Amino acid sequence: MSLHFELVTPEKLVRSEDVYMVVVPGSEGDFGVLSGHAPLMSTIRDGALHIYRTEKGEPEMLPIKGGFAEVTERGLTVLAEQAG
Repeated sequence: MSLHFELVTPEKLVRSEDVYMVVVPGSEGDFGVLSGHAPLMSTIRDGALHIYRTEKGEPEMLPIKGGFAEVTERGLTVLAEQAG
């Protein structure tokens, strides 16, 4: 199963795609989100998202600065102050 992932900044929608897993730099520590994850809302710290397109693939690292991450039944949305 895939996870629907969206990355949004104040300027634009940066990403909207289906991926295997995303590791988010949460303010309380990094956390991974897979399809079916329990609902969650977290602040995020400056760092990098690790985006895994496949289960055994190498992650794409995408720098982000501050914001929030929300996991719902629809997937993961990261609202970042800056991305890239």
